[in-house]
Amino acid sequence: MATIFPFAFSSPSIILPSQRSTKLGKKPSAVKIARPPNNNPYGFGATMMMDNALTERLEISSKLVGRAQGMYALAAQEDVSLLMVMNLAFIEGTYNGSSISVVGRNLVFDDVREMLIVGGSGVFRFGRGYALAHIIWFDYKTGDVTVEYNVYVSHY
Repeated sequence: MATIFPFAFSSPSIILPSQRSTKLGKKPSAVKIARPPNNNPYGFGATMMMDNALTERLEISSKLVGRAQGMYALAAQEDVSLLMVMNLAFIEGTYNGSSISVVGRNLVFDDVREMLIVGGSGVFRFGRGYALAHIIWFDYKTGDVTVEYNVYVSHY
């Protein structure tokens, strides 16, 4: 069986070295857990943990369908490229209690980035496929971002 669906998450999930983290609501959805050991202009080594709202549509006010939980690190010394490791954990409808595991390179300033679906649980058990990420909105001053993910997953 193959499932194809779009979704979005909004958060301060991309923080460049010269920017500060801000929060949405009462608590931050992304926090820095490691700082780079040098003054690399790209922030090589900075690592963030995230727990972002996964919404049905692009607006943060749209229906919450899950959480995008995981971590990302600035993994390149000469560009802004992230190593993404995240679970898309669903809390609503048919997918309630299921998750999709995503891993890959996220070259932040590319229009569309492709990452791998490397597994899943519940409805998405043995999930395989890919996710396409596209930035919809990005505030360079605060680091707040809305990212649209189109996910293509085959599963049992």
